[in-house]
Amino acid sequence: MKSMWESEVREEVLARTQKLQPTAPARWGKMNCSRMLTHVTDGLRMATGELYVAPKTTPLKFTPIKQLIIYWLPFPKGAPTAPELIERTPGEWEREVAQFKDALQNFAANSEKADWPEHPAFGKLTTKDWGVLVYRHIDHHFRQFGA
Repeated sequence: MKSMWESEVREEVLARTQKLQPTAPARWGKMNCSRMLTHVTDGLRMATGELYVAPKTTPLKFTPIKQLIIYWLPFPKGAPTAPELIERTPGEWEREVAQFKDALQNFAANSEKADWPEHPAFGKLTTKDWGVLVYRHIDHHFRQFGA
């Protein structure tokens, strides 16, 4: 399973960022490409604790459901997300790309962190869980726009 803790995986994601275009049509879902990029950037900010996202009451917080979703099951297309992760209005494309890259570097710099914020849907996650989940989330949305 790929993880954002691996430098090769981060390099792959950064290379895929270059394939994104603000006018690219979505293969599914309601977001446009700019909105998706702000969404995954804010997801990174949530993971590091820079952006607070209110917890949800959900059965996804329990093992083995949590592990199945993080590590095994495909991410569903069109699944609901936290409102905090879609409320920021996208700005100029190049600025959004730069903010994504900065957020990814900041996330990677936290690989030794022991005290992670709780995920709003999955609750307490390990460092390993966060690395895999962040990769799978970004991969899911980059595929949404053909990258």
